[in-house]
Amino acid sequence: MSENSENKPKNPLNRYYIFALKIIGDFGATIAVPVVISALIGQKLDEKWHTRPWMLIVFMAISALISAYLIYKKSKIYGQQFQDLDKKQ
Repeated sequence: MSENSENKPKNPLNRYYIFALKIIGDFGATIAVPVVISALIGQKLDEKWHTRPWMLIVFMAISALISAYLIYKKSKIYGQQFQDLDKKQ
């Protein structure tokens, strides 16, 4: 390798892309996991208590609230991390 290729700065956009993919994966899991779990619990309770679809609706609403809260908290953390990432440039 030549000296020029070693001293060449890495593409600064790469760290932003990686950061964005991290956020996408984390937010996707934060939304999907509570929804799937609440759907399963709601369906089981509906079958057990013969209340179809009310338990499913209740648990889906609860999962929406939980997901919204978690996304809010994580977005504040990621906002700070983005500012720190921006300062490193």
